[in-house]
Amino acid sequence: MTDLISIYDARIADGSLTRDDAQEAVLPHFERIRAALSAPVKRGLFRKPPPPPKGLYLWGGVGRGKSMLMDMFVDALEDIPARRVHFHAFMQEIHAGMHKARQDGVEDALAPVAQEVVKSVKLLAFDEMQIIDITDAMIVGRLFDMLYEGGVVVVTTSNRHPDELYKDGLNRQLFLPFIARIKEQLQVWELVSPTDYRQNRLEGAPVYFTPIGPEARQSIRDVWTDLSGGTAEPLILQVKGRSVELPAFRNGVARATFYDLCGRMLGPADYLAIAEELKVLVLEDIPRLSRNNFNEAKRFVTLIDALYEAKVRLICSAAAEPEMLYVEGEGTFEFERTASRLREMQAQDWGK
Repeated sequence: MTDLISIYDARIADGSLTRDDAQEAVLPHFERIRAALSAPVKRGLFRKPPPPPKGLYLWGGVGRGKSMLMDMFVDALEDIPARRVHFHAFMQEIHAGMHKARQDGVEDALAPVAQEVVKSVKLLAFDEMQIIDITDAMIVGRLFDMLYEGGVVVVTTSNRHPDELYKDGLNRQLFLPFIARIKEQLQVWELVSPTDYRQNRLEGAPVYFTPIGPEARQSIRDVWTDLSGGTAEPLILQVKGRSVELPAFRNGVARATFYDLCGRMLGPADYLAIAEELKVLVLEDIPRLSRNNFNEAKRFVTLIDALYEAKVRLICSAAAEPEMLYVEGEGTFEFERTASRLREMQAQDWGK
């Protein structure tokens, strides 16, 4: 195995990374965990297994390289059983497992689900930890305790300090012990870099491709490959008891078609949840809008409003320029604001 600092230096040398003091400062903490997990375990009849090493809670602004560093760390683990997963996707799996356990008559539905995780991995790497659902808030403390007792190490990224998790959430006082648990079981480290690498990759590059065709589709594929940086998985958000699916998601970047988000019966709460979750949305195949697809057009207006207010970067392919997307029928006047926002969101410095 190669240590993280050497891997980072090698990527600087081959030009795939630019040296960043803030990123370098956190490498020893990743390396501490990697070295502890790779160390041979002394076994004996009466010897207790050693406690797991302290995990890591890496937080900071968007685009600073948190996910990149975690990917590099997980890759360096090689044959150590580890899983990298978006936090919300993991919690959805936990809830699904608990539902099945209840159907099977298990009294403590969380226990067998947590045990399955303990048996399968030595390390869990969560991307984008944030708690917005009370059902997550009420079980995550016990879940982390069970994982820790089973020897599972947790490494996670977040845009928020632990103290800001589930802020203003319902019955938040019941969640506060989990914040204390994070600080006890995970080293909290802020990645303070002056550079927004995700934004920099978009500077000077077009983000609105029209008309729809082979050239636009290839441009969207190129942007997606650059921003996602790896294999993407669907992300399913639970909004007021309903499931909202983003077909492809990785590192805060999602990819979907117009039909995925506006052709289905989604509402303001769905779009707000999407906007809260994303840093960048790659949206494909926006058609011309009119009285013939009025409902889809209304949803599109609501989606753009949510993205705009949350400062989510939008990269899209469309049938026409913003001002020519909706040219006839009821709603033309209202769409002028959306066209203006689409134009504003194309600016290089938008969202900073």
